[in-house]
Amino acid sequence: MVASNSFFAGLLARSRLVSGRDLAGLVFDAGKSMGLTATGVYVTDLQQTRLIALPQPAPAGEPALEIDSSLAGLAYRLERTHLTQDGMTAWIPMVDGVERLGVLKVCGPALSVPDCEALAAVTALLLVSKSSHSDLLIEAERRRPMTVQAELLWSFLPPRTIGTAQATSTAVLEPAYDAGGDAFDHSFTSHGLHLALLDAMGHDLASGGASAAGLAACRATRRSGGRLTDIVVAIDQILDQWFTDRLMTAVVADLDLTDGTLTWVNCGHPPPLLVRDGQVLNLLHREPDLPLGWNFHSQTPPTTHRARLQPGDRVLLYSDGVTEARSPEGDLFGEQRLADTVIRAMAAGDPAPEALRRLLQQLRRHQEHTQSDDATIVMAEWHPTS
Repeated sequence: MVASNSFFAGLLARSRLVSGRDLAGLVFDAGKSMGLTATGVYVTDLQQTRLIALPQPAPAGEPALEIDSSLAGLAYRLERTHLTQDGMTAWIPMVDGVERLGVLKVCGPALSVPDCEALAAVTALLLVSKSSHSDLLIEAERRRPMTVQAELLWSFLPPRTIGTAQATSTAVLEPAYDAGGDAFDHSFTSHGLHLALLDAMGHDLASGGASAAGLAACRATRRSGGRLTDIVVAIDQILDQWFTDRLMTAVVADLDLTDGTLTWVNCGHPPPLLVRDGQVLNLLHREPDLPLGWNFHSQTPPTTHRARLQPGDRVLLYSDGVTEARSPEGDLFGEQRLADTVIRAMAAGDPAPEALRRLLQQLRRHQEHTQSDDATIVMAEWHPTS
């Protein structure tokens, strides 16, 4: 089984007029041309607990697989190809850049893993290109209906994970189907990595609207050359003018990928955590400025803080819905448990997205799946090349 470059070029050409509903069928036909007997395209659900099979002409196997208890889930969790004992079936992670999308199942005799991994890479690109305008692909990720405010927020959010050779940023948000006031942003700029975490007061449509408007103000200001303080002022003015009854806490930050300088502004938000060499350091704790929404920062710009990171350092931004999450007995999740969970996962060799996925699972268990506030975490790692 050998797939040439012209084969994949032809596959991409045929995909132009294929809808999201027909995507798995296109991959199945491509697999047959490669000598495969079967393929299956599985995408992760929104909370990253299950892998859901997309519809296709031939059965792909089980319609859903648990991420924590299947070979397919192992491939997803570790981002590595895994074969069954007989070597006739392979589960291959589908990754867009560093964002995990799901897994591709391939079956056949004498599998060529490099060719199958190339097919998975092309399938991931097609998934991304089709998902922006295919309800079927979006609905496949959902296990229940989504509230209007959550729909609004998710439409504004970037991919959960982005990365380059110099840095990776990954984020999670819960409750996924009922998010109200939290929002995150991360993006690579001309000089580094931009990070933002917003937490609007309340848990309704107005809260979701405030956070969405805050993200828009952040991006518009940043893309017009504005500094962090300009971003804070822009969000402050938007809230004061259009969301007069909503306050918002926020951390906005820039990481210089050349020298590791982290610059940030904190408006009433929990301080960032620094994880270095398996330890939590309080080097980023600063006195926060006032929250946003009073238009106070137009007259008195917030304080800009700076710290120099070391290669391998990880910065955690989080909302108070994480540390203040309570168990039925009233036990707070806490800052230390947050950091310890991430440290243990990374020490075990888990990729950064998997570390946050496991953290979110522990947070749900801590509250026995009864969440009263949004919980958002962004973890950025600086790992410059030599």
